[in-house]
Amino acid sequence: QGKQCVHGFPPPPSSRASDRLDLVIVGCGPAGLSAALTARNRGLGMVVLEREDVGGTVRHYPRKKLVMTEPVVVPGFGKISAREILKEDLIGIWEEVVDATGLEVTTGVTVTDVQPLPEGGFRVVGGGEEYFTARVILAIGRRGIPRKLGIPGEDLPNVAYSLREPEAFSGDRIVVVGGGDSAVEASLALAEQPGNEVKVAYRGESFSRAKPRNRQRIEEAAGEGRVSVLWSTRVSENRLDQVLLQGPEGQERALPNNRLFVFAGGELPTPFLERCGVKVDTKFGER
Repeated sequence: QGKQCVHGFPPPPSSRASDRLDLVIVGCGPAGLSAALTARNRGLGMVVLEREDVGGTVRHYPRKKLVMTEPVVVPGFGKISAREILKEDLIGIWEEVVDATGLEVTTGVTVTDVQPLPEGGFRVVGGGEEYFTARVILAIGRRGIPRKLGIPGEDLPNVAYSLREPEAFSGDRIVVVGGGDSAVEASLALAEQPGNEVKVAYRGESFSRAKPRNRQRIEEAAGEGRVSVLWSTRVSENRLDQVLLQGPEGQERALPNNRLFVFAGGELPTPFLERCGVKVDTKFGER
């Protein structure tokens, strides 16, 4: 998508104001990196701003998470032929790509504002600096803003929305909320740690949102008793030593628990987009 976005731009002008860039790219995850490499190949004057490091949100994925399942061509670098790439391997490849291509990425910068200018173009503000540019690509994704459950006790310290170090948890009673790939992979990683009792609470009746391989793995783990799956169930309250669960018939029960991991998807950074002048139609998918 990042590559396609840049290809949609007209050729850069033969001359431009000395303080005016052709492009500012906000975010250097997969889409931002692809856009940046494509723009570099087209000779665009640009800056790439990333609030963390190259890879963006992918760096927060669990260890050994499968993040690519087919070969890909990286602009200006070549084809990555591996069909299955884990998180750590992919980040290593990205860092190699940045070094090999000489791409400059300004990290540690949080963009706070994007303002359209009366004469055309934009003013981008971030990290105490301002950038004037003809175009802006917001490659910020949506996973950085986790969707919360909106339940009592969700602000307690035993609640988390990501899992980076499964090894840090052992001997725990754990409930994982969600039925997608992130919830499945976190459940399996936590179940591998000594002494953990892992239960998955999912409001659905199957792991239809997860990849086939993940569905097979979680079903095998459930069949072997390494993970318990609570179908058609949601968490109604979190406490330090237990959770309250509501079952398919509306009945509520308390379950001993000291760790709650929530993987309920992400929310669009709507307030930031609206400040930037982007109109967001949240009901588009319902039509």
